[in-house]
Amino acid sequence: MKIKDLKVFIVGNPPPGFGGRYFIFVKLTTDDNVSGIGEVYCDTFGPKAMTAMIEDVFARHVEGMDPFHIEALWRKAYGTGYTMRPDASLMGVLSGIEIALWDIKGKATGKPVYELLGGRVHESLRSYTYIYPDTAKGQDSSIYWNAEASAERAAHYVKQGFTAVKFDPAAPYSVFDPRQPSLESLDLCAKFCRLIRAAVGNKADLLFGTHGQFTASGAIRLAKRLEPYEPLWFEEPTPPEMPEEMAKVARATSIPVATGERLVTKYEFARVLETGAASILQMALGRVGGIMEAKKIAAMAETHYAQIAPHLYAGPVEGAANIHFAASLPNFLILESIETWGGFHAKLLKKPIRWEAGRVLLPTEPGLGIELDEDVALAHPYTGTNVHLEMTERPIE
Repeated sequence: MKIKDLKVFIVGNPPPGFGGRYFIFVKLTTDDNVSGIGEVYCDTFGPKAMTAMIEDVFARHVEGMDPFHIEALWRKAYGTGYTMRPDASLMGVLSGIEIALWDIKGKATGKPVYELLGGRVHESLRSYTYIYPDTAKGQDSSIYWNAEASAERAAHYVKQGFTAVKFDPAAPYSVFDPRQPSLESLDLCAKFCRLIRAAVGNKADLLFGTHGQFTASGAIRLAKRLEPYEPLWFEEPTPPEMPEEMAKVARATSIPVATGERLVTKYEFARVLETGAASILQMALGRVGGIMEAKKIAAMAETHYAQIAPHLYAGPVEGAANIHFAASLPNFLILESIETWGGFHAKLLKKPIRWEAGRVLLPTEPGLGIELDEDVALAHPYTGTNVHLEMTERPIE
């Protein structure tokens, strides 16, 4: 069995756009016609450049390879061009390809991917959702900074069965961060926690998100405001590049610190663990280096009693990879869902991901247990030039 073919899908995510502007899917096919699907999660370049990168890595390293030889592929790609260091763009490309290879391996062996990762540990997976606007009722993005509306929406999610909700009212975030939070922002963040805690009581955990906006001292000031409401985590309180600074926050607050969506490879996560910067790791499987790299990081985390909460702001293929990865982990904490996996995420799959009473149900089919509806994917091409996520390009004062 050898890899012979590559197909790339750049899929525009129609309104309301939960999960990002577009999704990058890769399909690999073997010489005996077994196909696997993966997803690239990368924000550093636009879709045309990413497509060219995917095609380059495929031609250099993947075409003609045995799909079972993932370890050798990883090292070859990681060291390409005399690099041998974490590269977010390259790792995003490699991640999508690697996920597709696992899908092929599962289909070839007749096993779900989680059974090839040490076997299933969990029967189902606790999940959480971001607080998204109720578009059916005309809500828009203003809900992200409206504490009253967010609290009402949080109560709705709890009624659906969710036992945790995430929100991040400390925005905006800028390429000029980190900074000190304003007094207005401190008040708003505390108000969010107060009202959402009142709305959900002890039926749900509060997951407080930030995007690396603050200095360590600024994040500590914010954490003091949030502690009375006992959030399960304080996400990425400082930028990801200096875990030594994030560790100052972790030492100064009772709220567990979570981080990882912007980190790649075991080497960057090793610094997080060694410095004590976070006790909850949130790798994005379409960026970190793939499923096997994430599994290695999770094993390192075990030795520090750190837990894993896979991140998802992408499409359903990365979501499916997260499910198999999480199902195999003894130190799994919680899984990110895009609400209940409905909407466009469900339309992209011939059989949607199953969610019930606050938990994701494991697939039993071989491979990732999903099949991309290529007709739907091709009917929604992304024709823009923007990157998947963008930051404000001016200082926030």
